[in-house]
Formats: sequence, structure tokens, C-alpha cells
Amino acid sequence: MERIAESTEDAENAEAVVPAGVDMTVPSVARVYDALLGGKDNFAVDRAIRDRLMELTPGGANVPLYNRAVLGRGVRFMASQGIDQFIDLGAGLPTVQNTHEVAQSVNPQARVVYVDNDPMVLAHGRALLTRNQNTTVITADFCEPEVVLNHPEVRSLIDLDRPVGLLMVAVLHHLDDSQHPGQLVARYRDALASGSYLFITHFIDGGEETAEIERVMIGDLGSGRFRSFDEVRGFLTGTELVEPGVVYNPLWRPDPTDVVPDPMTFAGKIIGAGMGRKP
Repeated sequence: MERIAESTEDAENAEAVVPAGVDMTVPSVARVYDALLGGKDNFAVDRAIRDRLMELTPGGANVPLYNRAVLGRGVRFMASQGIDQFIDLGAGLPTVQNTHEVAQSVNPQARVVYVDNDPMVLAHGRALLTRNQNTTVITADFCEPEVVLNHPEVRSLIDLDRPVGLLMVAVLHHLDDSQHPGQLVARYRDALASGSYLFITHFIDGGEETAEIERVMIGDLGSGRFRSFDEVRGFLTGTELVEPGVVYNPLWRPDPTDVVPDPMTFAGKIIGAGMGRKP
């Protein structure tokens, strides 16, 4: 289900076309994730971090697979509960089975707004969505919920007086404690209508097993905090947890149709997922 670059040359060719505002010498969270997915919208500096993370993580190529699979399951679950509008914060670069593709496979009228602060996401996302009137991409910092939620394009597609599916997939671990991620989630939660869902995936602290990965993430990329299950569960305070609560990605409402490796491997325990419904 993952996008694979056709060749090394494909990835290198991405460096020949650089959108305005993109610094090829500074790694980007969105582009490193793209490189982990086997995409071609990344630069040498991003691939260097990917390679280092792969050295430290046995079966590390499966980590984004687990995360993409659980994103799909989360969106399908919310759509099955009647959610027909979604905001995907820190959405990253387009890949296979994006949020809008999953949601609109359940409800063709579902509306989706992608939010990211990387100019490459806007450039590639707009190109992908030119013929999809129910989906858009905006450039904004998800750490500014008032800016995001009052953005004209968000308001044109999303009715905040009705329930929303809000996705924070693999983004909160890029915030340090000093940035108060719990308060940020609460600000979004409080702005959403009753019946809305919050879906979070986050690096899970595995003690010494994950300590070196965290050091590399923070040292080379500038972010990447591993937190305990209790800390991640705390982000969903004020909501009703959806079963099975906050668990490792492969264990969150597993679907037999997902083609994933053994969930009990080290790679299966890097990221956890949880969802809450606002009463």
C-alpha cells in the first residue's frame, strides 16, 4: 500500500524542481516521512536521516506502513460513525490511501482539509486535488488552531457547528513539552462540536530501546519525542476513548485486510494510536 520511488534517480530528480520557500539544506518532517515511505519528494538531507533511522530500527521500513494502515482504519471508523468532514493536521506529502481517498470511499461527499506548514505539501497537494472539489490543502502551522480553524478555505469546506474528524497523525511527537501539546489538543477539542472525534498517533517510549532513535530525531531533525502510553492518553482528556484505547498501531482495531508484518516486532511498537469522541 506504500508508494515506492521508481528509482534512485526519481528521488534525485525532485531536487531539480524546488517550490518557492523550500530550503534543500534543511530537513523537513514531511519530506523525511516521504523518504521513509519510499517517495520521491525529498532531498539528500532528508534521505540521510531516513538512512540513520533505518540503521537504528530493526524492520524500520514497516513503521510508516503501520502508521498509514492505522490512519486508514481510523478514517474508515469515523466515516462509519457518520463523520463526513475531516481536518488532517500535519498531513505530509501525498501518498497512497490519503485521508480523502479513504473517507470518500465510504462517503463520496466527505470533505477533507489537509494542513501542513511545508510549501512542498501545498504544491504537490494542490496538483493532486485539482479535480476534487471536496478536498483542499492549506499551508498553516497546526500549532495555531485559531488560524487553522478560521482559515477561509477551512471555513468553505468544514462546518464547525457539526461533528468533525480531527487527525493528528504522527505530529504531536514533533512538539517538545515546552510547546504544551496537551493544551494545543484541548484548544482544538474545545473548538469542535459535540460528536467530533480526535485521532492521534504518537511515538511510544520504549526505554533504552527507543532512546537512541529519539536522540537522532531530535539531534538531526530537531524534533521527535517519545512519550508513554499514559502521556498520549492524556492528550485525549475530555473525550470518550474509543476501544481499545491507546495501543500500539497494529493493535488499534486491526483489519484482516491490512497487509502488515508481525505486529509484535520492534517496529510494531514504535508508534501508538488512540481515538476519542467529544461528548
